[in-house]
Amino acid sequence: MSIDLAYIVPHPPVVIPEVGKGQEREIQKTYDAYHQIGKEIGEYKPETIILVTPHSITYQDYLHISPGKSAGGDFHKFGEYSYSIKVDYDQEFVSEIEKLAGQKEILAGTLGERDKSLDHGTLVPLYFIDPCLENYKVVRASISGLSYTDHYRFGTCIQRTAEKLGRRTVLIASGDLSHRLKEEGPYSYAKEGPIFDEQVVEAMKTADFLSFLRFNEDFCSAAGECGLRSFIVMAGALDGKAVKAGFRSYEGPFGVGYALCSYQVLGEDKNRRFDIIHKEEQKKRIKIIKEGEDPYVKLARLSLETYIRERRYIKTNQEFPEELAKIKAGVFVTLKKDDRLRGCIGTISPSEDNIGQEIIRNAVSAGTGDPRFDPVTQDELADIIYSVDVLGEPEPIQSASQLDPERYGVIVTMGRKRGLLLPNLEGVTTPEQQIGIALKKAGIGPRESYGLERFEVVRHK
Repeated sequence: MSIDLAYIVPHPPVVIPEVGKGQEREIQKTYDAYHQIGKEIGEYKPETIILVTPHSITYQDYLHISPGKSAGGDFHKFGEYSYSIKVDYDQEFVSEIEKLAGQKEILAGTLGERDKSLDHGTLVPLYFIDPCLENYKVVRASISGLSYTDHYRFGTCIQRTAEKLGRRTVLIASGDLSHRLKEEGPYSYAKEGPIFDEQVVEAMKTADFLSFLRFNEDFCSAAGECGLRSFIVMAGALDGKAVKAGFRSYEGPFGVGYALCSYQVLGEDKNRRFDIIHKEEQKKRIKIIKEGEDPYVKLARLSLETYIRERRYIKTNQEFPEELAKIKAGVFVTLKKDDRLRGCIGTISPSEDNIGQEIIRNAVSAGTGDPRFDPVTQDELADIIYSVDVLGEPEPIQSASQLDPERYGVIVTMGRKRGLLLPNLEGVTTPEQQIGIALKKAGIGPRESYGLERFEVVRHK
């Protein structure tokens, strides 16, 4: 047996009548679709339900699977005390997923549980499923800060486990869409919100799971999305399978997008191994980027690659522009992998004899000394994309009104504490955001007295 049915569902507690107290009628399509899905799952009679939720225990670098024999939960956080549920966990299934993930070097398992109770990302779908089904077990898995590809590969471990154990299995990918569809919504309006929902709904309808992997993470963050990584785990669990999509509904009256869609497995399809396709796309993209790199970026790449492979710093030579050897400036080197920050180190003012030496030192530091990340490994070098920002001279300013997030970076200073944020960053659209991030980096409170400076950069890619 394998995973023959999978569903994308939202998890608004308000869809539960005991919580919504009438508000559930404002998302009637969602409510009706949920009831239909509950009946379908009941008729299918799965032995195990995999629930992937963004609201269980989450870690930056670890996919958590709930341990133990059972767990329960209720909606008391939402003012409802009459409803509760307890489920048994499929411990054999959990153990096998953990083993397969370890074999694939995916950081996943049952360690570090802080709250055993079921979260609302799990409770909401179970509210509609449980009355229709008996004698089933649950596997509850969370998402993480790991890459989209890691989540997809984790999904393939779920698929292999279902096949190995012969379980009749249904997977539920729990997740809302954008939380920024309306100004009166939970996180106010952002233009990225409706765009995200339109694109992800289209991908759901056509079972285009490759599009899930193509989403830019900064764009998704700006959209305030919730469930994309859950959906990607589901895509991995359906890896290599032909599926029939059954789109049920989409609504967003409260400023949050709610979509429901089913997927019925029809058979094998070797053309739907989306992690492999995505990896090949990334290789081609990086090849094109490398071919177009200017001398500043080439020097940064050569610096880090040489240091990782040979443990030595390179020297600038005549192949590079004259200004690299003659001009001094502060320089930031930024590394990205899979469109995600992989390291960033820089100097506000020059600390070396020239820009070339500044790039060499900061490129190596970005790859090996950024405290937010493990050092870059040799296996990662081919996947790293570089950018180099050469800073202009900072100038004091009096207020945020003198900033432009696209043109100027900002420096905040209080005594020995200094924080810097580069300009033209995705998701940073206002001076207030700029200053807030820079203050956090510096460890300065927003109500403390601090100085402001702005600077321009020349960005090399």
